[in-house]
Amino acid sequence: MSERYADVIVDLTAMPDRVFRYRIPEKLADQICRGTCVEIPFGRGDKMTRGYVIGFGDEPGIDPAKIKEIAAVSDRGIAAESGLIRLAAWMKKTYGSSMIQALKTTLPVRERENRKTEDEIMLAVNDTMAGEILSGYQKKHFTAKERLLAALMREKRINRGEAQKRLKITLQTIRSMEGEGVISVTSSEIDRLPSVLLSPEGEQSGPAVLSDEQERARDGIIQSFRREPDKPCLLAGVTGSGKTLVYMDLSERMLAEGREVIVLIPEIALSWQIVRRFAARFGKKIAVIHSRMGKAERYDEFERVRRGEAKIVIGPRSALFTPFSNLGLIIVDEEQEGAYQSDETPRYDAREVAIKRGQIENARVLFGSATPSFDSVHRAESGIYRLFVMRERYGDAVLPDVSIVDMRKELRAGNTSMLSGALKSAIAERLERHEQTILFLNKRGYTSFISCRSCGHVIKCPHCDVSLTAHRGGRLICHYCGYEQPMVRRCPSCGSPHISGFRAGTEMAEGIVKKEFPEAEILRMDSDTTHGKEGHEKIVKAFAQHQADILIGTQMIVKGHDFPDVTLVGVLLADLSLFESDYRSGEHTYQLLVQAIGRAGRGEKKGLALIQTYRPDEPCIQAAARQDYRAFYNQEMGVRRILGYPPCGNLLAVHASGRSEEKLDRAMGFITKYLTLIDRRKQTRVIGPAPETVSKIKDYYRRVLYIKTETEETAVRIRTLLEAYIDINSGFRDVLFSYDLNR
Repeated sequence: MSERYADVIVDLTAMPDRVFRYRIPEKLADQICRGTCVEIPFGRGDKMTRGYVIGFGDEPGIDPAKIKEIAAVSDRGIAAESGLIRLAAWMKKTYGSSMIQALKTTLPVRERENRKTEDEIMLAVNDTMAGEILSGYQKKHFTAKERLLAALMREKRINRGEAQKRLKITLQTIRSMEGEGVISVTSSEIDRLPSVLLSPEGEQSGPAVLSDEQERARDGIIQSFRREPDKPCLLAGVTGSGKTLVYMDLSERMLAEGREVIVLIPEIALSWQIVRRFAARFGKKIAVIHSRMGKAERYDEFERVRRGEAKIVIGPRSALFTPFSNLGLIIVDEEQEGAYQSDETPRYDAREVAIKRGQIENARVLFGSATPSFDSVHRAESGIYRLFVMRERYGDAVLPDVSIVDMRKELRAGNTSMLSGALKSAIAERLERHEQTILFLNKRGYTSFISCRSCGHVIKCPHCDVSLTAHRGGRLICHYCGYEQPMVRRCPSCGSPHISGFRAGTEMAEGIVKKEFPEAEILRMDSDTTHGKEGHEKIVKAFAQHQADILIGTQMIVKGHDFPDVTLVGVLLADLSLFESDYRSGEHTYQLLVQAIGRAGRGEKKGLALIQTYRPDEPCIQAAARQDYRAFYNQEMGVRRILGYPPCGNLLAVHASGRSEEKLDRAMGFITKYLTLIDRRKQTRVIGPAPETVSKIKDYYRRVLYIKTETEETAVRIRTLLEAYIDINSGFRDVLFSYDLNR
């Protein structure tokens, strides 16, 4: 038999992307494929090191005597498909990372866990003999043995754990009876299934009847996939239009063709009802993967995928790398969410990676949202995506009425509470009618900007059209260009002393509501109340079952949830995201408000939404109240064209961090000078460097520099040159760099 060799990339940060050839021993030949994690002897001391197999060959390439042999397949690793190797190579090039970093993302080492076993107790004798033995136990007063034997004569077989708990039987008793030959105990492996697969109660289990509008959208998507399989589709449907039903219908068709489906959700807390609906319809054909699961549970879910039992995987962005062998469809729900963008190297955008994986594996890609990102709509207008729109709510539900409450008037009237008079009255009406209320505290951009409560004026950067951020030491700083000014004590517009950052949280809001409505049952849903892998599910389930009248929370309560009895939504402090230090703050605010409004009136009863704000005339707030996406999109895109912000231009962010603030600032200074030298054609504009929004984390100082370019090709070329410049200069060794493009 001729020798066979594997190309292995070594998991060593000191030598990224070095590939070495190893001999494959005959005993491991059937276990190794592209993506397999292996243990290899490396270096002069043959230290055992982990690596990934990325290719094969029949020729040694060098002196065969110098080639070492793969020692073992890593007992912690699970082999993946070769398509994910190609995807990693693309991510390395696109997002600026080493190959090993990209491989660790697409081929995460999923640790092997011992399988969970379940013991079952059965009778080892016939009924006649069992009766005789039972009489003997009674005479000898062996009460524990008597209880177990009597139960087995009735039930034939009992779970060991249940027997010990219900019958109060010790393990010693069970072993004694097994030794006597009276009973037998058998062990079987079981999967640690997520609770949603064990009890998806409360959801419709069969296929739902699609409306005419849903059928048109579904049929159009199918036709588009047939004509142009590489072109992604964007499904833009108003809140409550039934996008999930379209997702499930398309998924069922894929399964009928023998293909698999990945459904990406922003995070499990925002989309638990989608998971429940898929589970009710597809049962154990779905696998659920998310960060709150234990390692053993995640391992079991991947094992069900490997065995072909699970054909649909639902989870956040990491689920995109599920090693399916015949992937047919990737669905990205709530595609506008920032959770799809990784903050670790490679800083990838799951939407872009989904498209690339679809191209590699001949899979279709569908994006969905009630408030699609400007990037996606711009791509649809440019012909890169195919757009489908659903404008009506599913069933008899209609969009809620919306009112804007000017909190400046409330302040002038002497109301300093975060609850306006109109909102208090509306809550009282719902309590009287036994209907439910959601109070959404918009904490995006929390306390990051300074505004006047009297007139609504916000302190902004004079150069970048973003708000200044308050830092310790009494400074206001722009996180784009580094502009600084002292903290203001009076509003420069109206002279009011009521100017500061907002300081309000969900716990404070809960206290105010409890004081105002002591008879109401209140639930709070935020990061503090959703600890544990099922914390969010318990709160959502309790509210859906009407165990509370009012649900208070942050953005995790206003996306993806469907509560038919909710007829009122109150938005507290809509301004908190309006002036976050980001050029997309208006877009984000519009999306949050529309999603919040959309929770009201999803059943048979008409809904009402009240938006409380100190800036009632802001275009994004006015458009959200009307749910007029197109008007706001056109206006905002006009501003972005003037300023050169994405998607009308390209913005490359260079993030840097280091323990020494002095070395970090010096490094960023060198980078700025280098960018000036290489831009002889004046194709770029450099903004910054400036401190990050959080300028220090775990003793690492953080800086960011932005580069505006007209074309994406120019941005990628500059990043490549920067990487090479940083790599060859020893002065950058103590500084960590990463890159974002158009984020």
